[in-house]
Amino acid sequence: MSQNGHSQSAELQTFVVYVEDRPGVLNRVASLFRQTGYNIQSLTVGHTEKEAVSRMTIVVEADDMKARHIEAKLYKLVNVLRVENITYQPSVTRDLALIKVQADEKTRPDVIQVVDVFRGRVVDVTSESLIVEVTGTQDKIVSMVDVLRPYGIIEMVRTGLVAMGRGPNAPAISPEFVQARVPEESAAK
Repeated sequence: MSQNGHSQSAELQTFVVYVEDRPGVLNRVASLFRQTGYNIQSLTVGHTEKEAVSRMTIVVEADDMKARHIEAKLYKLVNVLRVENITYQPSVTRDLALIKVQADEKTRPDVIQVVDVFRGRVVDVTSESLIVEVTGTQDKIVSMVDVLRPYGIIEMVRTGLVAMGRGPNAPAISPEFVQARVPEESAAK
């Protein structure tokens, strides 16, 4: 443990990155991770309530020091307006999955019962399969996949994690309010 109580071993770090909604921004952000050798576990991008601003949720495996370096490097990108590492902040996280499962007349009621237990919903039915939609934490989705696997998962797609800090305040995303926290060089060695 470090002095601030955070782990120095690699763990999943969650960044919320506000960017200008312009062509090429996603490529520049992804390239930054490629160049530094960090594997992105999850990356989602969408519009925000503010016109011309998009929000990325990026999950990457890194210790606290590497996370601070990632934050500083993201701030160096031209179209990045704000970066927040919300790993240790109270937040709400969700993932969405569509899962196509084998389900004939005999197994369909059992599969539907599993879907109901996980508070998912059936969004498509054929004579030999179902497509199931489930939203929740990553653990919930993994658990549902584990239970559905014996029936035969034909295909699956997940959106990736989206996250939002709890509470009544939203971060300021205007560039004039942003200050990067650059780690000290001596601590990085």
